[in-house]
Amino acid sequence: MSGPRPGTSPTPEQWSSQTDCPAWDVRQLACHVLGMAAYASSIREGRRQQRLAHKALATHGGGEFIDQLTDLQVRERAALTPAQITQQFHAIGRSAAKGRRRTPAIIRRHRMPEPQTIGGISEWWSIGFVTDVILTRDVWMHRVDLSRAIGRPLRLSADHDGELIADMAREWAGRHGQPFRLHLTGPVGGAWSSGTDGETLEVDALEFCRILSGREPGNGLLATPVPF
Repeated sequence: MSGPRPGTSPTPEQWSSQTDCPAWDVRQLACHVLGMAAYASSIREGRRQQRLAHKALATHGGGEFIDQLTDLQVRERAALTPAQITQQFHAIGRSAAKGRRRTPAIIRRHRMPEPQTIGGISEWWSIGFVTDVILTRDVWMHRVDLSRAIGRPLRLSADHDGELIADMAREWAGRHGQPFRLHLTGPVGGAWSSGTDGETLEVDALEFCRILSGREPGNGLLATPVPF
């Protein structure tokens, strides 16, 4: 059975398809990405979302800030139709990209108001790291999620997707700090190594990222998570 042609809109059934994010179907995941684009589009909107997410966190008596933030983004856009979601993406995309690029250096150096837990370890991130790295990875990984959910192949390029995957591989290597040989297969794969006598791993590049993000289980060095 052939999938949708590139450039065509998802069908109503595809908008309600389950994604690899257990809480969200395609429409809800799109609402999160749209909400995060709004978050990045201006300091005022980012602060508004943060304030409401912290309020929800206090109301629920704990949990993770990021979960409250993304839940807020989805809830605020729950009434949008697929056509409205698409229209708003076109309207806000450029301003979101500009907002991220124009984040002042003094703000980039500040750390986030709460630590993040990665692989059971609590760590502090700078706003610059979130703006430049996490928000880029988040959108890219959700692009993979959406592709899988609607059965549409990704258009991959070495100078875009390959660079993002290489950055993830380098951070993964730094986080586990062990000798390794890694061969990522596929059109945007590559090879990395460090030291001698370490694990030799060969895995599809996209599956590598899905494993590091927690979407699939990983063994050995692949059990080392990377934040997305």
